[in-house]
Amino acid sequence: MSDLVVKIAGRIAAVPAADWDACALGPQAAALGVDPHCPFVAHAFLAALEESGCVGPRTGWGPAHVLVEDADGRLLACAPAYLKTHSQGEYVFDHAWADAYERAGGRYYPKLQVSIPFTPATGPRLLVRPGARAEEAESTLVAGLKALRAQANASSIHITFLPKAQSERLSGEGFLQRVDQQFHWLNDGYASFDAFLETLASRKRKTIRRERRDALAPGIEIDWVRGAEISEAHWDAFYDFYMDTGSRKWGRPYLNRRFFSLVGERLGERVLLILARREGRHVAGAINFIGDETLYGRNWGCIEDHPFLHFEVCYYQAIDFAIAEGLKRVEAGAQGEHKLLRGYRPVATHSAHLIADPGLERAVAHYLEGERAYVADIGAELEAALPFKRAED
Repeated sequence: MSDLVVKIAGRIAAVPAADWDACALGPQAAALGVDPHCPFVAHAFLAALEESGCVGPRTGWGPAHVLVEDADGRLLACAPAYLKTHSQGEYVFDHAWADAYERAGGRYYPKLQVSIPFTPATGPRLLVRPGARAEEAESTLVAGLKALRAQANASSIHITFLPKAQSERLSGEGFLQRVDQQFHWLNDGYASFDAFLETLASRKRKTIRRERRDALAPGIEIDWVRGAEISEAHWDAFYDFYMDTGSRKWGRPYLNRRFFSLVGERLGERVLLILARREGRHVAGAINFIGDETLYGRNWGCIEDHPFLHFEVCYYQAIDFAIAEGLKRVEAGAQGEHKLLRGYRPVATHSAHLIADPGLERAVAHYLEGERAYVADIGAELEAALPFKRAED
């Protein structure tokens, strides 16, 4: 009989940061094919979300982190989990499932969401400390998630943006697999941006050079501001960009001003602001997070519209930084087929879903079967449309 114990933490602050990070970061993540230091699963990032009030029961994201401890109270596994009363801020869309189920008389919410709030970036979701009991701890963690779902009378469990290997293992636990795609830039050991451009077809090279030139034509200069160099004045400026663009695009931005100060303070050199400056004043910018191998582009905003400035700040400058730092890839967030023409490649993303109601489970399984085939077909078409040189170029 196992001596492992499952507990639920209603606040990430109740879990010692060193213990959480021992499960979340390191070679166990690399073994799953993801960055060994994904900043978003770090205790500091999750704590910043909760302490700032961006995440909490009143937001519809009720923290219910699942922990697995041994008899001595040592944390062996954990999962960032939330009891949710809506489907906002997830980037893996299940609104149609919820609508259909509730029209049929069911109750879709609460649901149990295992994810990083507002963050469509792949990373480990079943966080397991390396060691002799790792496999047992992961199995106990999955059992704990199922028990929490039943205890909370939640309709379902949704584990989003997890590594393919974890998704496939969960299929043996009754989870349905869902596949989507993003666009990532992959560093093939380029010495410079120009070296990268030389791998593209001639017409595409010319287009990108023109876009970069035109973006900076109004006298715009670019600043990279990292870690301790980021001041509260920088955060004030960036928050104005974020709120202006977010309010026009989404209606209600998810992150508040305090979050940015906290995450900058807690994550330090893992945070990078790429800012556009005109006539001594910052007018646009993007926040990025730095893993051991990956630059994660997250939020962008501007208070002045200039042609191609979004591409320059979010995509081309990110490539420049990745090359300079020797990073393997740039992940520039969800969606955006326009990234393809700028050298970003289609990459599959994965999620796993456990549906309690057998009728809804059958309907979702049928839907996902067709969706996976569609995504595979689109992925093949996009691969064929990549802007890289072919033999005839």
